[in-house]
Amino acid sequence: MGQGKRTDIDGSQSVSCFYGKELRYQREKAGLTMAELVEGSFYGVTLLSEIERGQRSMPVELARHADRILKTDGYFERGCDDVRKARRQGHAKYFERVLEAERHALTIEEWCPTVVPGLLQTKAYARAVVRATHPLEADEETDAKVNGRLARSSLFEDDHNRPQYWVVLHESVLRQPILTPARMAEQLDRIAALVRRRRIFSQMLPWNAGAHPFLLGTAMIMTFADAPPLVYTESLHTGHTVDDPALVAAYRTSYDLLRAAALPPEASLAMIESAAEDYRNGKQPD
Repeated sequence: MGQGKRTDIDGSQSVSCFYGKELRYQREKAGLTMAELVEGSFYGVTLLSEIERGQRSMPVELARHADRILKTDGYFERGCDDVRKARRQGHAKYFERVLEAERHALTIEEWCPTVVPGLLQTKAYARAVVRATHPLEADEETDAKVNGRLARSSLFEDDHNRPQYWVVLHESVLRQPILTPARMAEQLDRIAALVRRRRIFSQMLPWNAGAHPFLLGTAMIMTFADAPPLVYTESLHTGHTVDDPALVAAYRTSYDLLRAAALPPEASLAMIESAAEDYRNGKQPD
């Protein structure tokens, strides 16, 4: 079976690329195609190709299968944890599955009622949030968290594999001055710019919208071309992924009702830009 166009791998770019390059080397050394290597596993050629290019993490079951077929004495199984640790640098272990998922999502829909979601945060905003939740940690740990959070936003710049991202923000997020007015304006300008560039959809839920399905909790709902949908919810110092179909469907319904209660996108953008202008003028948004 053909392997498609071959892509050179620079193993120096990251731990994932180093791991993938070694996997390809061992596979080709054994004289196997990708289809032959995954035969007998529950995984496909597409996933293996992405692992070899450093784009996906290796499931431990597939690593064990590869070690058995390639006779590599557990090398790839042992390396799995190193790759996962490298990928989640600056992020909690419970967030690992989300980091993998959001890079391959078709759609991402998010509700974060108290702060700007991580994917949209500026450096100053991210640092303020991290410092508030981890006030005693060393500067280098804070830097790692902030840089890890900023790195996630690169998915908005991918013109070929960019997910459709839709966020609903509560109006209180605009009014809560966790930064100086100039920095708050910068944060709101970033959101507005992503909307103006047609990189994201954004809606605002007014403070007087009344009762709605998400009075409690956060949600990040992701769909994929080759996997069932996934929901991620988060609270202080912990997060949880949900893949049970009935629960995912319930979250889906609640999110649709929340979106229906929010302002239309154009009115929402006007609210964001108005608040940014107020901050720029040194005023607290009304």
